[in-house]
Amino acid sequence: MSAPMNCRLIGQWRIVEADLWERDHLDLCGPTEISIQADGHGQIAFGALQAGLDLQYSRSMVFFRWHGFDEMDESTGEGDAELLDEGTLEISFTFNGGDEATLKAIRLTSSTPC
Repeated sequence: MSAPMNCRLIGQWRIVEADLWERDHLDLCGPTEISIQADGHGQIAFGALQAGLDLQYSRSMVFFRWHGFDEMDESTGEGDAELLDEGTLEISFTFNGGDEATLKAIRLTSSTPC
């Protein structure tokens, strides 16, 4: 599925906070980011997690299933990301059979919205 032309979430976002983890954990293996692409795919990385996203879009929200590795263990889950009025992204992120977290992200300055 490709993004609708008016989707405002396409681009690179820096994850700046989480309700479950401190900043040092988020940046454990490098910069924390979520990438939302227009072709139905994306990526997310924070802590020791790196995963690919399969996306479904609306104008100000995306829904996703993810599959990747957390501390070298295969892991899956789902979530959504919503563009808030102040321009930040609120991400609800769930590990299958495990934690649920809320993350906050800001658009990277080199990333342009669609």
